[in-house]
Amino acid sequence: MRIRPANADEWPLIWPIWHRVVAAGDTYCWDPDTGETTARGLWMMPPPAEVWVAVEGAVVVGTALLKPNQPGLGDHVANAGFMVDPDSGGRGIGRALALRVIDRAKEIGYRAMQFNAVVSTNDRAVRLWRSLGFEIVGTVPQAFRHSRHGLVDLHVMYQRW
Repeated sequence: MRIRPANADEWPLIWPIWHRVVAAGDTYCWDPDTGETTARGLWMMPPPAEVWVAVEGAVVVGTALLKPNQPGLGDHVANAGFMVDPDSGGRGIGRALALRVIDRAKEIGYRAMQFNAVVSTNDRAVRLWRSLGFEIVGTVPQAFRHSRHGLVDLHVMYQRW
């Protein structure tokens, strides 16, 4: 597996993953019915944002978005989102993407990383982020309408380096 910056023309390879992950309604706050044009604008953001892909051969199996958590006076804290092809889960792709993107955030001068909306029932993500040194610094009660569990909490997770 190779992890590298995505090219803008690779959106058609990222879109099927983005669509499946968001349509599931269990990990991202975006509308599960988000169309491709809107999704592209949400994920393929202009600099300083960076989009990364995990590739096996010619197949994109995961993607990440690295960007400032806030503009201006908050732009020293990174924010990132990660998606792995549901058919490729459990193989360490998310961890590998996370490690590369965290390293990249440090390389380009971010001083911390914050995840604003980690769904509390997303045990895989919560375990991954904790194993990489992130802490739950806040929990917003019933802030996510989970497709199967109804209203569940969202965690804010943070790591400073």
